[in-house]
Amino acid sequence: MAGTPSKKRKRPGPRKQPHRGNPQKVHVARDPRHIEKATARDWVGAARLRTLPLAITPILIGTGAAILVDGLFHWVIALFCLIVSVSLQIGVNFANDYSDGIRGTDDHRVGPARLTASRRASPRAVLFTALAFFAIAAVAGLAIVIRTQQWWLLLIGAACIVAAWLYTGGKRPYGYYGLGELFVFVFFGIVATVGTTFVQVLAVPQEAWFGAVAAGLLACAVLLANNLRDIDQDRAARKRTLTVLIGRRWTRVLFTAFVLVPFGIAGYLALFYPIAWLSMLALLAALPAILIVWTYRVPRELVVALSLTSLTSVAYGAFLMWAFVG
Repeated sequence: MAGTPSKKRKRPGPRKQPHRGNPQKVHVARDPRHIEKATARDWVGAARLRTLPLAITPILIGTGAAILVDGLFHWVIALFCLIVSVSLQIGVNFANDYSDGIRGTDDHRVGPARLTASRRASPRAVLFTALAFFAIAAVAGLAIVIRTQQWWLLLIGAACIVAAWLYTGGKRPYGYYGLGELFVFVFFGIVATVGTTFVQVLAVPQEAWFGAVAAGLLACAVLLANNLRDIDQDRAARKRTLTVLIGRRWTRVLFTAFVLVPFGIAGYLALFYPIAWLSMLALLAALPAILIVWTYRVPRELVVALSLTSLTSVAYGAFLMWAFVG
């Protein structure tokens, strides 16, 4: 039509050529399934350092009782006892990480993430780490046996390592059948404390037995706080801990008893060793832990209770040792 401006058609521009550069520079979308490898900090966290005071407490009390017998500080044997105890504690922590991880028990964990369950480390690497710490404990224990010439102690040492592994390892781990607290009391209380005294002086005074009961109860209290935090997860995974079996209310009652009875023992020992009264200062950490256990609203709060109970344990052990040697 005359007078009507004609529309100009746009010439097609040059077609974009596909990228022909170095294929390594092509951006590739990140796989959402990609999981970062564990860092050194993750490995240290997996050792669960907040539980290590439980390994130190029996050595403090047992060494104090040994000094009470002959007035001497057998520091080399005491140091090797400490290596055995700490190595076993770290070893059992990694063994639990491995065993619970491959079973799927930690898939919905409330507390700090585990290496195996998070897939940030291979199960084989976690297992190797656990076995390495068990080996360290075994070598240190063998050195103690050679020094004392008490060869029958090899059976006790072997029993400690087996018990550490079978807590969550093996086909029928006793930790899944409500027996965790019993074995913790025996091995991290009685055996660790009385054993420390015996290998130093080849005798066990009654003070070592009293201290062993106290150390064992505080170790059990830490385990109760841990299992109370994980009660829902453990029920779902059919892990029948003592807490799952008796429920939250009775777990709180038992936790309170396990924390306070050691102070009753300290009060009795203070009649003969007045410095033992100073162990009551550890109540500054124990009472807040009890309060948290009774009033917590979210499971993560129990991590604080667990840490406070561990602190209570090592402070209690230090004051009791001071009472024996003072």
